[in-house]
Amino acid sequence: MGRRRGIMSDSLKEEIAKELGFYDKVQQDGWGGITTRDAGNMVKRAIQMAEEEMMKDQL
Repeated sequence: MGRRRGIMSDSLKEEIAKELGFYDKVQQDGWGGITTRDAGNMVKRAIQMAEEEMMKDQL
């Protein structure tokens, strides 16, 4: 099965990586150089950001 195209934009991924403190690793090794834990934390943060945005839209 082929690899799916990412849903998160590159700018959002970079923003989250900076916030979580491993953007330097991304710059050095690319996205393939991050740990599974870092990737999971990125997904969690993206979900949290989306939920916060949805809450703002409901008000």
